[in-house]
Amino acid sequence: MDSFEDVAELLDYPMFVVTTASNGRRAGCLVGFATQISIDPARFLVGLSVNNHTHQVAADASRLVVHLLDADSMDVARLFGEKTGDEVDKFAQCAWSPGPDGVPVLDEPPAWFSGTVRERSELGDHTAFVVDVDTAEVRRRPTSLLGLADVGDFDPGHEA
Repeated sequence: MDSFEDVAELLDYPMFVVTTASNGRRAGCLVGFATQISIDPARFLVGLSVNNHTHQVAADASRLVVHLLDADSMDVARLFGEKTGDEVDKFAQCAWSPGPDGVPVLDEPPAWFSGTVRERSELGDHTAFVVDVDTAEVRRRPTSLLGLADVGDFDPGHEA
């Protein structure tokens, strides 16, 4: 009998970079556990690993920014997936500007959206952040979005 891990390996989740800010700190990471959970009102769920530096900053944050990624975003995906904010300032290595409530919005991704954190729920090794989406921008229409299979060879900054 196969395990759930065997089945999960077949899934090709879309990948996002999530950024946040709180208490004078900025953070961001590559995220694969994320999905829209409501149309009206617009809500999105982001799962952040409890081992991740971004989780520490998001624990006190009022807002998250979620960036969609495409093939042209591979450098950003690698930076936010392979480096940890415990050791490096990722934002010193990429182009960004302050977005809603001062949360970093990355320049490279084709689209992004943001919202206030409505709720946090601890769910095992990840915390679910429910975001009430209030701001969005499509900069270009990608032909396809980056998936888990595209970043499977990354050496993560933190284990999930």
